[in-house]
Amino acid sequence: MIIDFHTHIFPQKIRENRERYFFGEAGFSTLYRLPKSRLIGARELVALMDEEGIDKAVVFGFPWKNPKTLSEHNDYIAGAMERFPGRLIGFCCLDPFSGQAAAEARRCLAGNFGGVGELAFYQEGFNEPSLHGLEPVMEICRQADVPVLLHTNKPIGHHYPGKMPMTFPQLYALIRRFPENKIVLAHWGGGIFFFHLVKKEIKESLRNVYFDTAASPFLYDARVYRIAVQIVGPEKILFGSDYPLISPSRYIKEMTAAGLSSEETRLILGQTAARLLNIPDHC
Repeated sequence: MIIDFHTHIFPQKIRENRERYFFGEAGFSTLYRLPKSRLIGARELVALMDEEGIDKAVVFGFPWKNPKTLSEHNDYIAGAMERFPGRLIGFCCLDPFSGQAAAEARRCLAGNFGGVGELAFYQEGFNEPSLHGLEPVMEICRQADVPVLLHTNKPIGHHYPGKMPMTFPQLYALIRRFPENKIVLAHWGGGIFFFHLVKKEIKESLRNVYFDTAASPFLYDARVYRIAVQIVGPEKILFGSDYPLISPSRYIKEMTAAGLSSEETRLILGQTAARLLNIPDHC
């Protein structure tokens, strides 16, 4: 079973009128102002999944500042799960700075969502107000035993849309703040998985942390798969395509080029995700 742990879908009215949603939404404007930044709906995603042999996909909305847009987008995700039963696993997107974040998390998780994410702090990074805003949502997810997926990026190197001001000490402080939460760090966690090699403290702190591969072909050499498997093991790595940014087949080609074994590939492509999401192997 292949599970894509990182995809994005948008309602039709946003896809067709994206410019109406730029005002007051700096993160959305940064990522999607250029027309070449694709917005797709659930039907397009499922068609791609059928074409490339993807069994299930985790789908996100966007962490809108506008609470009405946010709840409507989460409703669209819920509707997509109903239209394509067994194919799409909704994650609830939130604005942690909103006073309604905890209520929205409870509402979505009561509606069969599989987790919360992709949460992003495009302007703030993981500063103290960000961590404080996350606290009620992280507690809800801890109690519900569902994962939280966070947008991360490498803290050095070239700039690109969506790259937030993040440091490893900030990210590590977040991980230490919520030790009992299942946390998925998008985009290889910005490379923090390397510190799993440190002998004291850090490996234990990262025990509940997973890393997805989203945007890897744009950001890392294909050798990152072999190196990450050697450092953290395939049971901590989740295949995520970030579709429609990149098609799933590109990742599978890179895993093959990296020389992963069939067992390592099987874990990364779906088995680890199935365990994290409590999906039976036969589904």
